[in-house]
Amino acid sequence: MSTALPAPERSRRIPVAFALITAATLALTACGSGGAADTTGGAAPAGRSGTIPTTDVVSPVEKDAAAARLLPPEVRARGTLRVAASLGGTPPGAFYREDGRTVVGQDIDFADAVAKVLGLRLKREAASFEAILPALGSGKYDLGTGNFGVTDERRRTIDFVTYINDGQGFAAREDSGLKKITHLEQLCGLNVATGAGTTFEVTLEDNKHVCEEAGKEPYSVKTYAEPGAVWPALRQGRADVVMSTINGLRYAVHQQEGLRFLGEYRRLDVGFAFKKGTKLAPAFRAAVNRLIEDGTYDRILKKWGTRGSAIEASRISPPEIKD
Repeated sequence: MSTALPAPERSRRIPVAFALITAATLALTACGSGGAADTTGGAAPAGRSGTIPTTDVVSPVEKDAAAARLLPPEVRARGTLRVAASLGGTPPGAFYREDGRTVVGQDIDFADAVAKVLGLRLKREAASFEAILPALGSGKYDLGTGNFGVTDERRRTIDFVTYINDGQGFAAREDSGLKKITHLEQLCGLNVATGAGTTFEVTLEDNKHVCEEAGKEPYSVKTYAEPGAVWPALRQGRADVVMSTINGLRYAVHQQEGLRFLGEYRRLDVGFAFKKGTKLAPAFRAAVNRLIEDGTYDRILKKWGTRGSAIEASRISPPEIKD
């Protein structure tokens, strides 16, 4: 299931940028073909042809009365939810097709499927990743989507309902001397590209001391508001390494020639985001668990080649995964 939306001018350029740096359209971890996918999360559903999967895994989903009864009465009466969505991202989360208007991706499928279980319609509004979480407290939106990792810092002001387990990883060009990154000290002296306002940026900034403590040159963090911009930075030598989602990096490396996945750094639960104290969380948790029970959940993961990110059950604001 896809959604047609007017895209901000900045977001419309992203599919074009992807097409320029890959032999075909990139769909990192946002959609899938329903073909063969591995169970470790290491394979992508589409080959280097760049074909964006189009299998409809959402239409068959039916409303679940028990889950819908958990919704606040005013929401049931309204029948809609206002969603702030990071839509200009990298596959397989949520991204625009080549037309610059049609939104597809794993996050889109999960949100649409949950809405169907709850008998609701979604009104999506494109928003920058870094602006969504602060905006939830104002009441302008009912929830936010954007592959938001659940961290203890975020849990202080945001409630989450988990639906996958993704995390942080690294990628580099194949000509890089790096083979695998297991410690941030290996980044010392390098330029690291990542998305602005992300857990990756926080992790990198909070750990710069490791280089100083090791007596090495610090690494430089280069952040980009447009997620697709990290790949040109890597290819053109302005960055030595990219830090991003595990699923996104695996898909990017599968789709683009000349890149190498450098391994997982840490895992994080990912969830729908709500303002603190939301009454929507129990209904969303029940809806995700319903999708797990009826097999829709697995079909979405298979479509996007992300079965390695499966969770056994949805939780509300679980503690951050600590290594």
